[in-house]
Amino acid sequence: MLADIGLMALVVGFILAVYATAVSAWGGWRQEWRWVESARRATLLTVPFLTISVVIVTYSLFVMDFSLAYVVDVSSQAMSPFLRLTALWGGQSGSVLFWAWLMSGFVAAVLWRKWDRDRDLMPYFITVAMLTTAFFTGIVVFITNPFARLWHIPGTTELITAVFQPTGAVPYIPQDGQGLNPLLRHFGMIGHPPTTYLGFTGFVIPYAFAISALLTGKSRSDEWIRTSRRWTLVAWIFLSIGLVLGGRWAYDVLGWGGFWAWDPVENAMLMPWLTGTAFLHSVMMTEKRGMLKVWSVSLIILTYSLSLFGTFITRTGVISSVHSFSKSALGPVFFVFIGITFVASLWLLFKRLDTLKSEHELESFLSRESAFVLQNVLFLAITFVVFLGTVFPLLSELVTGTKITVGPPYFQKATGPLFAALVLLMGLAPLFAWRKQAASRLGRAALAPLVGSVVWAGIWGYTHRMHPASYFALWLVAFVVMLILFEFIKGIQARMKRGENPLIALAHLMGRNRRRYGGYIIHLGVVMIGLGFIGDAYFQQETQVALAQGESLTLGAYSLRFDNLEMYPGSDGREVLEATTSLFKNGEFVRTLKPRRDFFVVQQQPMTIPAVYPTPAEDVYVLLVGWEEIGFGASTFRMFLNPLISWTWTGGFVLILGTLIAAWPEGRKKRAYALAPGRLQPQPGLGGD
Repeated sequence: MLADIGLMALVVGFILAVYATAVSAWGGWRQEWRWVESARRATLLTVPFLTISVVIVTYSLFVMDFSLAYVVDVSSQAMSPFLRLTALWGGQSGSVLFWAWLMSGFVAAVLWRKWDRDRDLMPYFITVAMLTTAFFTGIVVFITNPFARLWHIPGTTELITAVFQPTGAVPYIPQDGQGLNPLLRHFGMIGHPPTTYLGFTGFVIPYAFAISALLTGKSRSDEWIRTSRRWTLVAWIFLSIGLVLGGRWAYDVLGWGGFWAWDPVENAMLMPWLTGTAFLHSVMMTEKRGMLKVWSVSLIILTYSLSLFGTFITRTGVISSVHSFSKSALGPVFFVFIGITFVASLWLLFKRLDTLKSEHELESFLSRESAFVLQNVLFLAITFVVFLGTVFPLLSELVTGTKITVGPPYFQKATGPLFAALVLLMGLAPLFAWRKQAASRLGRAALAPLVGSVVWAGIWGYTHRMHPASYFALWLVAFVVMLILFEFIKGIQARMKRGENPLIALAHLMGRNRRRYGGYIIHLGVVMIGLGFIGDAYFQQETQVALAQGESLTLGAYSLRFDNLEMYPGSDGREVLEATTSLFKNGEFVRTLKPRRDFFVVQQQPMTIPAVYPTPAEDVYVLLVGWEEIGFGASTFRMFLNPLISWTWTGGFVLILGTLIAAWPEGRKKRAYALAPGRLQPQPGLGGD
């Protein structure tokens, strides 16, 4: 049967991963290239075998092979074929297999490239990267296997999930499955998990390079830093996309009027994004000035560990979350693996500190180096605050025996000032020069944006007269945007003096320094996303009213009239209760909105689906929260005005665009490298002395 082929391919993939890990370590230790090449081939072979397993699980979901327990858990006859395919990552077993497959693909992609420059790092890179791959593949084989079947003990109602037939049991194949969690039946969940996993797995690559450089003593060289930066950008952009899609999913599906609730799984995604961003800033210092080498290595170790921690939270259900799976035996195994790799990495870093000495010292507080250091401190401070709030339920249970959860107010109050300082530095940092900056010159560069932003914020504050903190928040956004735009304007004006028109000048400006101006566009995207948080924190309005048919409620300039309520059968095994309402703005009809409640028969789980009228300035967000009877009875509606929320989604696209520009490769002169035939060059330090 196909499932048996998938299981055998999975086992072979695991054996290959273990083989590659062990043989590459042996080859590196013994300086024998033939063993390393064997490990490389085993690594490349791991991908097709895991691909076979993934394809067979996906096919089993598509054809609804209910002999597999995983298919029963996440698929059903009522689900569309497309949703059945995406159910691959809709449950624990499939998602961990998917994680391992993506990880093997990332490692293979690295090994396909020419290894002339990084040849000495290759054995240890394979060892570290394939150790992680082998760990996840082993979890799939031994703990959460998607090829496990359902077995029935005759004479009892007991069902057993096992890969092989238990003694006295007979196969059990149900008529239908339970189906995918209704919360996951959304386009955001189609793209959110894969991009998040690509981000998490992608961070393993720079981590493996960093550990390889430490093991071989090559951490003195900056070449591994450049390679790590490129792969970090790849992981970072995928995780950024995952964060934006996750926010959109929460906004459309969870029915609470917002897009970021500081949920533990949301936090688990945010933390490696923060430390990964800090690494990308730190690595600039390492490349430009030979500074912050210890920072850079420490940050990539932390980012890798937090990526594993994020997977740990989601897959094990150790912390309650709307995103997480149920508790399982994965918890202790994950915890031990994270602990061992983190402690071992820090020990190796400490042992190699002498190879990470900075080539220069900070010369002035007013310098770009100081700005980057302060940015990194803020990134780490925010990460620590978020980590503490996320794990606080575990700490409280350990100390008091009771889980105590901290809510959004803690995160908002603790991280708000830190994020504000970070955004301010994000705008000011480009004005600083390397080594030393004259205060007068800095003041002149910032004067026009400062005056313009103060005037704009003052006018806005006078006309709106809302929460005082909102004035500061909007001034800060305006100031940073103006600082960034002024940098573009100065560059364009300089090129226009050569006779170029503005558009050509902009194209040449960005083409000549993609990293710099791509970074500015990334900063603009972050500020635009920040507008959504500002709108949510200070300007959101809401009301909840019970309306009879024909009655209206009013919120701001909008009014909502209740027209009708009906129930009808929907797709994917759901019954839909839908209200028809008419939205008016200043008395003029705008649009018909249809908020609804979906009732899934199999899962016995209702979902509240909002109706949204989006505009660049604000969203009208309507929920059906209660009703008396279908047809003419009164129904209760909850209505939100969410100002600036659309800028969050636009900012996500801008951020991705900026990252693609910054990461676009530039032409380089080829270098020649002398390689010893058949053997690695001996390296000082661990295993090479």
